Amino acid sequence: MNQISIWWIRRDMRLEDNQALKAALEAGEFVVPVFILDPALLNSPKTGEKRLAFLYEGLRELDVSLRQRGSYLVLRQGPALEELAKLRNELGFNQIFAERDFSPYARKRDSAIGDALPLTLVDGLTIHHPDMPLKADNTPYSVFTPFKRRWLELPLAEANSLLTAPLNIPTPSGIESLEVPKRPSLPDSVPFPPGEVEAHRRLSKFIQAETTGSIYQYGEQRNRLDLPGTSRLSPYLRFGMLSARQAVTAAIKARSAAEDKDLRLGPDTWLSELIWREFYISILFHYPEVLKRSFRPAFNHINWRNKESDFIAWCDGQTGYPVIDAAMRQLSQTGWMHNRARMLVASFLVKDLLVDWRWGERWFMQHLIDGDPAANNGGWQWTAGTGTDAAPYFRIFNPSLQGKKFDPNGQYVRSWLPELQRVTDRYIHEPWKMDLSVQQESGCIIGQHYPHPIVDHRVARQATLDAFAQAREEYDQGK
Repeated sequence: MNQISIWWIRRDMRLEDNQALKAALEAGEFVVPVFILDPALLNSPKTGEKRLAFLYEGLRELDVSLRQRGSYLVLRQGPALEELAKLRNELGFNQIFAERDFSPYARKRDSAIGDALPLTLVDGLTIHHPDMPLKADNTPYSVFTPFKRRWLELPLAEANSLLTAPLNIPTPSGIESLEVPKRPSLPDSVPFPPGEVEAHRRLSKFIQAETTGSIYQYGEQRNRLDLPGTSRLSPYLRFGMLSARQAVTAAIKARSAAEDKDLRLGPDTWLSELIWREFYISILFHYPEVLKRSFRPAFNHINWRNKESDFIAWCDGQTGYPVIDAAMRQLSQTGWMHNRARMLVASFLVKDLLVDWRWGERWFMQHLIDGDPAANNGGWQWTAGTGTDAAPYFRIFNPSLQGKKFDPNGQYVRSWLPELQRVTDRYIHEPWKMDLSVQQESGCIIGQHYPHPIVDHRVARQATLDAFAQAREEYDQGK
């Protein structure tokens, strides 16, 4: 009897360096690539249309690649356990192979399926399983630097160990499959063509020596909002169109090729960012409660202001602080935001407007194409000062100074705020300081064409310090 294996695709939408696909090919004479549209995820309030559209178009790209190898994508919709059980009745498969995921939902789902069906989970989402970089007493790290040190001590994959895409994937014909939904569709404003081919094109361009926006300039340029100084690979890592091993291997290879320590700064910094990704996955694995409350218990009862109109102004990019508004409009239009900008808008929402960080975390998940529960939660709690390895709660970014530092000529602001196009560099980050005559000359009347600041940063900063200090005091007294 023919041996049939299921390759259950989740966050590994690629053919190269796919350990689940390799295991399925080794175990069965035939392999059936399956993706299941899970209503629990599709209908989640945190699933945004742009990310869903990116997923759908990515599935179509994957299907094209599969057909070039004698296979095709089998798409089903429904609870994963039910759909896999139906497939077993239809095909009589021997085994399911899937890449291990570490989110609370995925672990609960996979545990239930493993109890009912022959499911084998393999590595691939991360370089190291979250149970590997542990302290000497076998407890998890909650501070990044020692986590990184331990992570780097563990063995890394050699470049020649990366798996090549199989030339042939034998799949039985005639298996019933849904068509990939056409809606929502990916807007033209989203600068991320989905698929494994595009992921490799971007990675190759990023690691080219000393080109504009390359990995060798990453250490110096990654915080500049007005420069293409980041890899922009996060959506592809999020959906596994690029594997963690491919990214880390590229960073190590680039570092080895660097001729001096100055050139090594970029690859080292990018590798560190990839390790941050694994750190936050580890935190979510060991402390799943962070999705609902602060990692630091002292800050679970902050007296948030939570003013609805302030939150709406933040979402719409109408706060009166140009760098904040530019970043929020970039997110709205493209489904992506520069990492420095993510820190700035998060700090502004939490520490200028005193809005609960969970409001912002949810908004990001609804709009980011690369929205990932672990990284998104970790980033928000870091900036809010409530999480692991957090920035101190008293570290509050001044949006005007940050704009001047990381967008010195206002290029980033002007690209997203057309109403400020004619405002001079002198006032681009503080347009409310323009005299009326200068406002008229620039074609931007504050309060008419662009809003007044909705909050005084200096006053808001003190209010936040007081709120956080009160929360800490009350927690200490309640112990």
